Amino acid sequence: MFEHRPVSLLTSRHLETEAISIIREASGELSRLGLLFSGGKDSIVLAHLVRRAFFPAPPPFPLIHVDTGHNFPETLMFRDRFADKLGFQLQIWSVQESIAQGRVTEEPGPRPSRNRAQTVTLLDGIREHQFDGVFGGARRDEERARAKERFFSLRDAEGRWHPERQRAECWGYFNALHSEGEHFRIFPLSNWSEMDVWRYIKWRQLEVPSLYYSHVRRVVETDGLLLAESPFTPALPGEKVSEREVRFRTLGDLTCSGAWLSQAQNIDEVLQELTILRRSERAGRADDRHGSTGLEERKVGGYF
Repeated sequence: MFEHRPVSLLTSRHLETEAISIIREASGELSRLGLLFSGGKDSIVLAHLVRRAFFPAPPPFPLIHVDTGHNFPETLMFRDRFADKLGFQLQIWSVQESIAQGRVTEEPGPRPSRNRAQTVTLLDGIREHQFDGVFGGARRDEERARAKERFFSLRDAEGRWHPERQRAECWGYFNALHSEGEHFRIFPLSNWSEMDVWRYIKWRQLEVPSLYYSHVRRVVETDGLLLAESPFTPALPGEKVSEREVRFRTLGDLTCSGAWLSQAQNIDEVLQELTILRRSERAGRADDRHGSTGLEERKVGGYF
């Protein structure tokens, strides 16, 4: 007799199978790989998929965290525990070290963000470790610049992204040919949505940082955003600080990760909330407000 399964579960199975096939394909075609890991929900799902792709063998490549030094403490604690629990080697590439070496200049102003500065640290690390491929958790639905990506996104010898150089990916065929010094960013979650990620987290019962669920937090209200109050994000003159019930939909640098007013305290409540939200999670990212082509311009320069 045909076994009836919920549509969401069938979708999760299909997306999992597709992502694992892409991970295995990249592992077969490229010689030195790493997995970019922020401690956010997308990179958590991606790391679990990598583990499933090669189980019972240990994960064959490391987690890479490009550390701005402006992180949520909860994310850092989760990162270390996660890597140890799943058996990943953890590499931490420090933006602060890049600044100390004169490779990066601190952004001017009273509340500087290091989010853009990550690009130099990322590209330096890729060259130093001679990676020819790094996995990322980007999804097409996040932002229109993401929708131009391929599963295998070619970057030139300087780490730059050229839309016109991306290869067609017909019938599940991926062209991984590249010249010396070039590398690929591989995005196995390209066909996933934010809702798909949360459905998968529920199905596989994955742990995520507590920041993703509603909690009371002191926030700075600035330019239509709610930023977590911290030494890196002090209130500027005229800005209001208050305690609000919030959660985060995306985790990154404290200086650009905006909080959302929310009462969703568990996965089911998050899923229900997402059915009525009409704005992408990146609408809460301060770094995406630098003009309509902000993210695309950064990607051209080598950003995630």
